[in-house]
Amino acid sequence: MTSPAFNPADLLDLDDEFAADELAVRDRVREFVQRRIRPNIAGWYADATFPRELITEFAELGLLGMHIQGYGCAGRSAVEYGIAMQELEAGDSGLRTFVSVQGSLAMSAIAKWGSEEQKQQWLPSMAAGTKVGCFGLTEPEAGSDPASMTTRAVRDGDDWVLNGAKRWIGLASIADVAVIWAKVADDEGGDRVRGFLVPTDTPGFTATPIEPKLSMRASIQCDIDLVDVRLPAVAVLPGVVGLRGPFSCLNEARYGIAWGAIGAARDSFEAALAYSSNRTQFGRPIASFQLTQEKLVAMALEITKGQMVALRLGRLKDAGKLEHHMISVGKLNNCRIAIDIARQARTILGGNGVTLDYSPLRHANNLESVRTYEGTDEVHTLILGERITGIPAYF
Repeated sequence: MTSPAFNPADLLDLDDEFAADELAVRDRVREFVQRRIRPNIAGWYADATFPRELITEFAELGLLGMHIQGYGCAGRSAVEYGIAMQELEAGDSGLRTFVSVQGSLAMSAIAKWGSEEQKQQWLPSMAAGTKVGCFGLTEPEAGSDPASMTTRAVRDGDDWVLNGAKRWIGLASIADVAVIWAKVADDEGGDRVRGFLVPTDTPGFTATPIEPKLSMRASIQCDIDLVDVRLPAVAVLPGVVGLRGPFSCLNEARYGIAWGAIGAARDSFEAALAYSSNRTQFGRPIASFQLTQEKLVAMALEITKGQMVALRLGRLKDAGKLEHHMISVGKLNNCRIAIDIARQARTILGGNGVTLDYSPLRHANNLESVRTYEGTDEVHTLILGERITGIPAYF
């Protein structure tokens, strides 16, 4: 699939900034989205169905743990991973979320902090799509403040026993393994956060899909209950103690979101442009009216700028220079503009835009979740505020 001579959403010819290998990843995933997702996504969304048959197809594309080296993973660059997430989210945020939860959260936790035995046990099958993982950090009363989690792990002889609850955990009801973060008592009488690999068939582990939802309907989010879940000592992720562990995985997911959101924005813009070019009112296509063109120009400008942000983050990540606050720039900015673009695109579609025949309102509904998870606007604003002023203002 070749690039068009002119892409209306790329006003600065940013395609010229990508290498041939990067464009090949884009075109391969774009073709998959065009062939497998676009013809079916309205039905999946309407029926609140996650198409599990896509899991092995994602694996065949090399998307699961795409950025991880070894263990059957593709080992691709950060920019290539970002491009793939952008194209997937142009199809649907919920389907991109599957790849993000599987790879950037669950697989990254094992790859970064697991033992060699844990990596060998789980990563090859997760990369192949034969095993699914989830990532249990958020709780009913601990979202933006994960340090207030109440899930606990207590030693009982050589075992650990977990009790607690998690909420909004993607894929949990179809997962084979859950990465669960829990508090454990330290030697000084305080608490430290540790990660545990919990096979989901362990007695006491229950995952219940959250329904009904107005967003991410082609995806799965669950409540998890942990009641006297007994695990062997080898279930602990040995490589990290403290919130640094889950935060490092969240940053991987946030990075992918900065790219993915631009995909949803671009698809919304393209839907509005195509519709306005063909929709005739007062004897002319509505794209010929000044107010419509103003909307289209504003959308294209923000998409172009958002693409520049995502690409800069990717180049920094590949160079090992990406800092924590920079990821917040991408997550905050690109989610903010994407949801605004999706909503504005819907206005160009008029009443027809509230149907599932067109993508912008579906994208806008999904982006309400994307904007919230992996750090709200407020959290990322405070991260950047601390970076600018040197003063933390979280409390």
